[in-house]
Amino acid sequence: MAGETVITVVGNLTADPELRYTQNGLPVANFTIASTPRTFDRQANEWKDGDPLFLRASVWRDFAEHVAGSLTKGMRVVATGRLRQRSYQDREGQNRTAIELEVDEIGPSLRYATAQVTRAASGGGNFGGGGGQQRPQQVQQAEEPWATPGSAAPDAWSAPGSYGDDTPF
Repeated sequence: MAGETVITVVGNLTADPELRYTQNGLPVANFTIASTPRTFDRQANEWKDGDPLFLRASVWRDFAEHVAGSLTKGMRVVATGRLRQRSYQDREGQNRTAIELEVDEIGPSLRYATAQVTRAASGGGNFGGGGGQQRPQQVQQAEEPWATPGSAAPDAWSAPGSYGDDTPF
């Protein structure tokens, strides 16, 4: 959308995502991403940490439940989203401003780790979230971008040992 500030942040979660529910039952997960820049000091011949950025972030609906069930404290994540500014009064009556990240996409960084991705069981995929209806397995397979159209049998790429070790060219 025009005029929005979209950023991508790479950092570590400072705590497990906190999953809560609004009065209407809408799930929301809040968490903080700590991102610390590193620079190489040529004189000292070593890497030095810069000042860390602690960025509060939030996700809503089914997305919130997926994040809370998948990510934990200390995980390195890659998050992209829109910066939001929020004004409020603290307990002493002082006016404050907070900058927060409304996350559009987030996942574990695979630079220093591996991950096993599992499709969520809920209908998801719609912006209203929480469709709650499960699609039949047959429909799910047909919509997979890597599925072989019109074939229930495994394709040649997924059959181990069907090709020799020789280079085909």
